Amino acid sequence: MTNTGRHPRGLHTLFFTEMWERMSYYGMRAMLVLFMTAQVQKGGLGFTDEVATAIYGLYTAGVYLAALPGGWVADRLLGAQRAVWIGGGIIAAGHFLLGVPRIETFFLGLMLVVIGTGLLKPNISALVGRLYPEGGARRDAGFTLFYMGINLGAAIGPLVCSSLGEKFNWHYGFTAAGVGMVLGLVQFRLTRHRLGTAGIAPEHDNESRQRDWIIVGSALTGLTLVTALCLGGWISINPVWLARRTTLLIVGLAVAYFLWAFLLAKLDAVEKRRMVVIAILFAGAAMFWSGYEQAGSSLNLFAERHVLRKIPALGREIPTGWFQSLPALFVILFAPVAAALWLWLGRRKRDPSMLTKFAIGLVLLAVGFLVLVFGARKALATGPVWPTWLIASYMLHVLGELCLSPVGLSSVSKLAPPRLVGQMMGIWFLGASLGNLIAGLLAGEVSGDNAAAMPSRFFQIVMTAGGAGLLLLLFTKPLTKLTGGVR
Repeated sequence: MTNTGRHPRGLHTLFFTEMWERMSYYGMRAMLVLFMTAQVQKGGLGFTDEVATAIYGLYTAGVYLAALPGGWVADRLLGAQRAVWIGGGIIAAGHFLLGVPRIETFFLGLMLVVIGTGLLKPNISALVGRLYPEGGARRDAGFTLFYMGINLGAAIGPLVCSSLGEKFNWHYGFTAAGVGMVLGLVQFRLTRHRLGTAGIAPEHDNESRQRDWIIVGSALTGLTLVTALCLGGWISINPVWLARRTTLLIVGLAVAYFLWAFLLAKLDAVEKRRMVVIAILFAGAAMFWSGYEQAGSSLNLFAERHVLRKIPALGREIPTGWFQSLPALFVILFAPVAAALWLWLGRRKRDPSMLTKFAIGLVLLAVGFLVLVFGARKALATGPVWPTWLIASYMLHVLGELCLSPVGLSSVSKLAPPRLVGQMMGIWFLGASLGNLIAGLLAGEVSGDNAAAMPSRFFQIVMTAGGAGLLLLLFTKPLTKLTGGVR
């Protein structure tokens, strides 16, 4: 592949595969909490807000956690291309199971979507990187195009699935998500040859592969047994209890890992100082995602119950899930602006440091929730409010994401000791998973019977995220010295 201005033809394949996969994921996610909290008479599950948002948190956290074993399976056994193909098939099967109106198929479908996404998501991104072995600006541009495909799918999904689910039948929406994934698989199969040999098969000896297959087989057997016991009623699980215990488990794992790194990993003085910065970024990222990822839970319920959704010109009410397209649309709109701004500042040697951008992201999240504080107060006092409150909040959250998210993963990869880079990537995803769990638990405290607590709970997020952001801004200079020159 020559180093020209043109992009590899395989990028077209991966762009549309990921677009359809994100359409299915975000389309289903937009209606997930709404379906769980809807009355049984209206086709829902009739769960309380607390239970529904806890399940939502466990599900979204599981997607991030599954990326770790999913990447390992591709590296050791399947190769990235087969992992994407098999993962997509499992995702489609999960969505179609969600389309079956039974409680057993609902939980089994969620589990399959988690497993399939864990296989597909990390490996399709790895394939994009392998299309550009030369690296450089062309590779960055390729990932930018790929990122636009992600957000295009995320914008389309809620519009399609929520329209079918909320206006006709919830299970039509879930089935539409499955159809979207199938379309992605069809075009992947038809154009797969454009990827060449990238990610065809891992390079490991037969003995290692046999051992690894035994590990995978044992894990799947254990998972199948536990699932069968749960679905059969032999094991009863309280989602709220499980979400809280899983949160504590993840925090414990993170603390244990950082203690091990500081005390036993034989890091030199520079590496230890950089590890302090990574630990701060981990905590900040978990805090950010715990607020940002309430989009599909508490903010979705706020849109359903406290926002005026009837458009006079159309004479009808828009589906609640349509608001879930806003973050993706704002990313498409503002990502080029943010990239141009950083380049403009960089040319003038005024580009903010990684820690400054991280702090700004947290502050913007806090300001977004401050808007919701006033919106929630008005809604509780006078009834449903204009959607501009929610739109403004989503816009601020996305601006915060554009400051924090692109910087985080890149910064961790630069700061981590070379022999621990892979583990540090896992820790970063662990932070995102932790944030999703906390988001689900927090959402259960600000809706339903606890609706009156919305303003105060939202203000707590303002104080914690905003306080952390301002504190990080205050100590940016001394913390930057710990990075040892890494920007």
